[in-house]
Amino acid sequence: ELKPKPRKSLTELVQNFERWRSLLDGLPHTELAETVLEESGYTAMLQADKSAEAPGRLENLKELINALQEFENLAGFLEHVSLVMENTESRDADMVNIMTLHAAKGLEFDTVFLPGWEEGVFPNQRALDETGVAGLEEERRLAYVGLTRARKRAFVSFAANRRIYNQWQASIPSRFVAELPPEHLEQRSDAGLYGSYSAGHYGSLRETATAASGDSDWGWTPGQRLQRKRSPLIEGEITARDAEDVDYEIGQRIFHQKFGYGAIAAIDGNKLDIEFEKAGRKKVLASFVSAA
Repeated sequence: ELKPKPRKSLTELVQNFERWRSLLDGLPHTELAETVLEESGYTAMLQADKSAEAPGRLENLKELINALQEFENLAGFLEHVSLVMENTESRDADMVNIMTLHAAKGLEFDTVFLPGWEEGVFPNQRALDETGVAGLEEERRLAYVGLTRARKRAFVSFAANRRIYNQWQASIPSRFVAELPPEHLEQRSDAGLYGSYSAGHYGSLRETATAASGDSDWGWTPGQRLQRKRSPLIEGEITARDAEDVDYEIGQRIFHQKFGYGAIAAIDGNKLDIEFEKAGRKKVLASFVSAA
């Protein structure tokens, strides 16, 4: 026998299941999933959670909704998940483990992939807004955790443009990329994608930059690889001028190879807010543009 309070909660849950099931035929499955997350209180619970894992779990819920959009209905999605789980359980060979940086603590792998090293993604903008310097330091510690999970190779990657809430947004590399020791870097980049890398500002790295570690001491000559056991390295090639070499003013007309002509609306160090004539307002590094 349950006490009155848990009995009432359980009854309400069963009634909610029945009501949500009745909406299957008349409501798009993505909207139904959002409804379940909201009405069950699951999203609100994570929003009220102040732990370091909560923001990541909220992002996972958004990705769940995005994944549902690729299927015609909920049954198709569940069938796909079932097949994936069945294949996973039946394999004996080595496989890729996907996990958060928090879950990776204490583990080691020969090869590690670290995607999404962009400002606003990592470090997470919400963490910076809510906890300031403390949040930044926690994100920096997570960056260290990720890099040191690799026994042999670590691949650090970031996107020049990322689709967020159905809109393409220009991205700049994470400040953590710039904090890697420049004497241990060899760079390679598509011309004009990012300004050249130097200590204190963002690097000239292509959309997928490679970090690696080897078994020898550090050694470098042009065209060769930097190697050191369990030490991160980013491969790249310097191809563009430093942001410090340029001087722009608010209102100045500029040109960007991808976004075209625009005018500078605001300046923050080597980052420019630009109102482009055709692409709208975007934030880019000063080294991406030239005076028109």
